[in-house]
Amino acid sequence: MPSILFLTPELPYPPHSGGRIKSWKLVEHLGAHADLGLACALKGDDEAHVADFQRQARLAELVSEPVKVPRTAHTLIASYLRRIPLNVLRTHSERLARAISAMAPRYDLIFCDHYEVFQYVPRDYAGPVVLHEHNAYFLMWKRYAESGANPAMRLASHLESLRVRRYELAACRRADLVFASPNDIDSLVEAGADRAKCRVTYHLGDETTLGRPPLDYASTQPILLYVGTLTWEANVDGLLWFLETVWPEVGRRHPDARIQIAGRNPDPRLRRAAAADPRVELLGFVADLEPLFQRSRVFIAPLRFGAGIKVKVLSGMGRGLPTVTTSVGSEGLEVEHMRHAAIADTAPETIAAIDTLLTDRTRWEAMAGASRALIEESYSWGPLLRDMQRELDTLLGGRR
Repeated sequence: MPSILFLTPELPYPPHSGGRIKSWKLVEHLGAHADLGLACALKGDDEAHVADFQRQARLAELVSEPVKVPRTAHTLIASYLRRIPLNVLRTHSERLARAISAMAPRYDLIFCDHYEVFQYVPRDYAGPVVLHEHNAYFLMWKRYAESGANPAMRLASHLESLRVRRYELAACRRADLVFASPNDIDSLVEAGADRAKCRVTYHLGDETTLGRPPLDYASTQPILLYVGTLTWEANVDGLLWFLETVWPEVGRRHPDARIQIAGRNPDPRLRRAAAADPRVELLGFVADLEPLFQRSRVFIAPLRFGAGIKVKVLSGMGRGLPTVTTSVGSEGLEVEHMRHAAIADTAPETIAAIDTLLTDRTRWEAMAGASRALIEESYSWGPLLRDMQRELDTLLGGRR
C-alpha cells in the first residue's frame, strides 16, 4: 500500500463548508487506499475538533500546529517584505515546516491541498508532488479587484492577484500533477501552467440528500434561502449586492417574502444589513439544513467573483430546491438556464427569475426535478474519487 502525506492549511473537519467537504472526502478516501499521514495548520476553532477528527479519520499520523495570523495591514506589509502572498504568510509556521521536513522522507507522495501549503514541500523531497487547487486563487483576487467599489481595496486586490498568480504558477511548475476544476484549469493554463499536468476534479455537495423525498411546493413558504460561509469575501460581497439591488424590488412585489441566511460568524456588514430589515434573518450555524430546505421556495447564490466549483450551488440543486445564481456561481457546471438553475447576472434578471419561481408552480417543479437529476448523473463523489485515485496510482507507478 502506498504512503501519502496530505498537507492542508486547516483541519479538514468538521466538513461544513465547500472546501472542507472536499478535503474531508479526500482524507476519507485516501485513508482507505493508502497509509495516510496528515499535517495541517490549526486556524479558528480547529483545536476544539482535533480529537473528533482523529477518531473519524484513518491516519498513520497527524501533525498539527496552531497558526493564528490575522488578516491586518501589518500582516499584509509583512507578506510584502517576505515576498509571499498574504494567505501563504497566514499559513506559515516554522515549527510545522520542521515537522513536515522530518516526516516527508517516509512518504511516497506529497499531496498539497491548497496552494498555501506548497511552501511546506521540502526542497530536497524526491517523490512526486500533487497540487490540489480548490480554486484558481489569483483569479478570485483579480475578479474582486474588478468588482470592488473601494479604490484602495481594488488596487490592493489587483496587486495580490499578481502575487498569487506568480506563486500558483511556481507551484504548478514544481508539481507533477495538478487537480483543478475545468474552468480553473483553463485559467491556470492561460496564465502559463502546463495543461499536460492538469487533471479535472470538482467540489461536490452532500449527495446523501439525493435519497430524500422530493420537496413539495405546496409545503414551502416564500422564503429565499442562502447557505454559506459568511466570512468569505465572495459570499459577503454577493449577499450585500443582492440585499442592496435585488431584494428591495422582490420585497415590494412579494410583501410576505423573507430571506433566511444560514452560516456562522456573519460579517459585520451583513449584520448591519440584516438589522435594517426584519425580513432578513441571520440564522447562524445550522447543523441540520433539511427543515430549511423543506420550507424554502428558492435557493440563492449571488456570486459576483470567485473561482472553482461552487458547492452551495450544487447543494441547492441536489436537494431539488430551485436555485438562482450567476454566471460565476454556475461556472464549470453543465447547467442550462431555467432548466437546471436560473443564471442571472443583473438585478433585473435576478428579480425576474425569483419572481417566476416564487409564483409559477409548474416551472418550480420542473426545475426541481431537472436539477436533482443532473447532480445525480454528473456530480457524485464515487466516480470523482475513483478518477483521482487512478491518476495518483499512475503517478506512483511511473515513479517506481
